[in-house]
Amino acid sequence: MMTPNDPRTLHHHVDGGWTVAPGTATIEDRDPATGELLAHVPLGTAADVDAAVQAARRAQARWRGTPPQIRARALYRLRDALGARRDELAALVTRDMGKTLDDARAEVGRGIESVEAAMGGPQLLKGQNLEGIATGVDVELFRQPVGVVAAITPFNFPAMIPMWFLPYALMAGNGFVLKPSEQVPLTADLYLEIIAGIDEIPAGLVNMVHGAHDAVNAILDHPGIDAVSFVGSAATARYVATRATETGKRVQALGGAKNAFVILPDADPKTVASGVVGSAFGAAGQRCLAGSVAVLVGTREQQDAQLRTIVDAAAILRTGPGDDPATDVCPVVSSDARSRLVAEIETVAGHDEIELVLDGRTAGPGAGGADLGPTILDRVPRDHRVATEELFGPVLAVVRADDLDDALAFTNASRYGNSTILFTESGGAAREFRAKADSGMLGVNIGVAAPIAWMPFGGWKDSIDADLHANGEDALRFYTRTKVVTTRWATSGGAPAAETTTGGMRF
Repeated sequence: MMTPNDPRTLHHHVDGGWTVAPGTATIEDRDPATGELLAHVPLGTAADVDAAVQAARRAQARWRGTPPQIRARALYRLRDALGARRDELAALVTRDMGKTLDDARAEVGRGIESVEAAMGGPQLLKGQNLEGIATGVDVELFRQPVGVVAAITPFNFPAMIPMWFLPYALMAGNGFVLKPSEQVPLTADLYLEIIAGIDEIPAGLVNMVHGAHDAVNAILDHPGIDAVSFVGSAATARYVATRATETGKRVQALGGAKNAFVILPDADPKTVASGVVGSAFGAAGQRCLAGSVAVLVGTREQQDAQLRTIVDAAAILRTGPGDDPATDVCPVVSSDARSRLVAEIETVAGHDEIELVLDGRTAGPGAGGADLGPTILDRVPRDHRVATEELFGPVLAVVRADDLDDALAFTNASRYGNSTILFTESGGAAREFRAKADSGMLGVNIGVAAPIAWMPFGGWKDSIDADLHANGEDALRFYTRTKVVTTRWATSGGAPAAETTTGGMRF
C-alpha cells in the first residue's frame, strides 16, 4: 500500500494482475483535507476496457458452471477478508474522499452487509416449474447469468457502492469490470488486492479499469458487456442509460436527488435537530440520500421555532479534516467542488426574498481548499434552483408550507423521487405520508432512510433510469436472465404423448 508523501501511479487490474499502460495520461488524486498528492490515476482507454472485458469473458465461461453454493462460499471468504481490513478500508475512504472516520467505518460496514445479503443468492436464484400443463408436458423457468457486467461508481461512497454490484454479479455467475471514480480510486485498488487473494474467485473474473470519460464511453459501447450498473448525477445517468441501451445492454442507472424533510408542528425538536443536521451536513451533504430541503409546516411562529431548532444544532457543528475525531462536517471532495458550491451561495445571497441564516463560507477553505461549513437558506421560492436541483454539498434550503397536503404538493412536484422524510408524532399523518409521497425511499423520524442491503435501494422519476434497483432481490434479478423451457416426454410405455389443445394452442 501507499505510504505518506509517496504518491504512486496506479494501475489497472486485468486478468488477475496489475497492468501498466506506458504513456497513458494521468490525473492527480489529492486528499481534500490537506491537498496532499496521493496518487496519479491513469486515464484508461478503449483498449484497456477491451482487455478487461476479454479477461472477464474467459473467466465467466468457467464461473457460470460453478455451483451456486460454491459461489456463495467465495462471497463468505470475501466478507471475512473485508472485515479483517475494515479499519484500513475506512482510513482510505477518509483520506481519499474526506469523510469522517466514523462515517467511513459505517460505509465500509454497509458494503460488507451487501456481501452478506448476496451470500443468500442460492435461495433467490431458484427458478419455477409447473408440471402437466398438457398431457406429458411440463414447463420450467431458470435464472442464468447475463454474462459480463460493468459497474461505474461515484466518488461519494467508494467502499459501499461497488459492493452494491460486485457480490450480486458474482453470485449470479457473471464476470465483472469495475470503473471506480477517478476522484477516489484508492479504495477500489485495495478491493482488487483483497479479491486477488481469495482463491475461490478465479483470476480474471473481477477486473478494474481506472479512468474518466473515455473509459466510461468504452464500457457503454463495448459489445462484450451485457449489463451496466451506474450511480451518479441525473444527467449522467440518463446519458449512460441512453447510450448503453442503444448498444443492447441492460442498464440500472441511479441518478440524482433533491430529498426533502417535511417537518410537522408536532415533531419532537430533538429528533428534528439530530435527523436534519445529520442528514443535511453529514459527509458534507455528499450523499444521494442527504436531505437538502426542509419544508416547515404550520403557522409562522411554529415554522420559525422549527427553523431555530435546526439552525442552533447546525451552528455548533465543527468543520475540519475527517481524521480528526472532533470534526462533524468533513471537506467536500475537492477544492473545485467547494468553488462551485460557494458560487451557488453567492448567487443566492443577493436574492431579494432568500435569507442566508447560516453561512458556511465563514469556516474558511481549510488546508486542502475544500472545507465548507453548514449553510442554511430560508424562504427559498419553490421554483428556485436551490429548492429544486441537487447541489451536493452542505447547503440546506428552507421552504414554508401551510399543511401536509401543501408540503406534499411541493415535494411531489420535484422531478426527482429518491427520498422524502417526515418528522411527526402523528401516526395518521405518517400513514397519509406513506401513501401519498412520490419517492422510492421514505423515512419517518429518521434523517437518512437508507434501506438495509436485503431491501432494494433506488428512487423514482429522474432519480433512476431503470426498472430494477440496487441491492436485495432486485440485484439478482438484474444480473440474471430468465429462460423458460417447455418439455414433452414420451409416456412411461414409450409411446409419444398425444397432442392436446389448451386455450386454442396445441401441445
